[in-house]
Amino acid sequence: MLYYLYLNMELERYLTKNIADDLKTKMVFVGGPRQVGKTTLARKLVAPFFKDSVYYNWDRRIDRKKILSGELPGAPGLIIYDEIHKYKKWKTFLKGEWDAHKEVYNYLITGSARLNIYRKGGDSLLGRYHYYTLHPFTLAEIVGRKNDIEIFQPLPIESSTHHQDLLVLDHYGGFPEAFLTQNDRMLRRWHNERHERLFKEDIRDLEPVRDIVTLMLLGDMLPQKVGSLLSLNAIREDLEVSHRAVTHWMNILEQFYYAFRIYPYHQKDIRALKKEPKLYLFDWSEVPDESARFENLVASHLLKMVHYLIDYEGYRSKLHYLRNLEKKEVDFMVTVDAKPWFAIEVKLSDTIPSPALRYFGDRYKIPYLYQICKKENVDLLRDGIRIISADRLLAALI
Repeated sequence: MLYYLYLNMELERYLTKNIADDLKTKMVFVGGPRQVGKTTLARKLVAPFFKDSVYYNWDRRIDRKKILSGELPGAPGLIIYDEIHKYKKWKTFLKGEWDAHKEVYNYLITGSARLNIYRKGGDSLLGRYHYYTLHPFTLAEIVGRKNDIEIFQPLPIESSTHHQDLLVLDHYGGFPEAFLTQNDRMLRRWHNERHERLFKEDIRDLEPVRDIVTLMLLGDMLPQKVGSLLSLNAIREDLEVSHRAVTHWMNILEQFYYAFRIYPYHQKDIRALKKEPKLYLFDWSEVPDESARFENLVASHLLKMVHYLIDYEGYRSKLHYLRNLEKKEVDFMVTVDAKPWFAIEVKLSDTIPSPALRYFGDRYKIPYLYQICKKENVDLLRDGIRIISADRLLAALI
């Protein structure tokens, strides 16, 4: 069903209507990775909901002059500020604009750093905005599924299959340019160019990183560490830098949506790891190992759903993994209000129920247990675990 995306890539995305509705009452901030489609979302998808709109990009000199001079359009409508977080006093500026003109204009702010946590001075914007994270394409989005997710209920899995779509998504990733082109040579060039701009332009513009070369080496190392427990001490030794530097750099890479970490879930009555995170990338197509890349794809799908539940529905949802000191491990568990909802074990082809999944399911009283595989046309129930093709389950998410 790839034709659906080709026909609709500029007609809608999963957040379009939510953002348009929220703009009626507050500013909306949209963060996300470089080249994930934030500008297209703002200018081509959200803007048509308003009679008039104007777009300002802080990276353009002429737009910077207009912003700093206080120039505004004569007609009421939508004002889009792109990358304005690069302005040192951006928070004070936006607070003043909103307080003075909220009855006339609607404000949409986009950027490739986390606008909700980025601190560059100015007064608090608390209570004046809603925040969304825009994620790459996932399976539900590219096949046109719009699912009603009900917390603490089974995922809305349908019998339709999307195996070929999943394989394409697994190989090319979910970033619009790479996915829609589906050309290996272009994918390699796109990876190189995206890295160059992320490290030498975005990060250098906003963060006081003196050793940008070593930071880039860290970025080169991370695709090989996907799905594994992340030891900052081991990375520190490999790079021959301080633990403080590695910690700071990892935080930067998360703030710029290059990587994300998930942490183990634990309760007092079960001996479990409490600190060591697992690492994943927003662009799973960078991961060379097939098994790790597939696990990363699943992690990204789940994180997208969790962020949607937080950003739009207002639930306190989190993505964890499960592991105890005896090294029993389950890849993912989603919680709401710290209560287990469902857990997922990821396999390439194995359809034998995971003993660890059953173990944690019993001890944490996890309502729904899923084991997914890359094979097509699988849907079995064994030992209370639903073993199912990944394309069917992932299409039931956001």
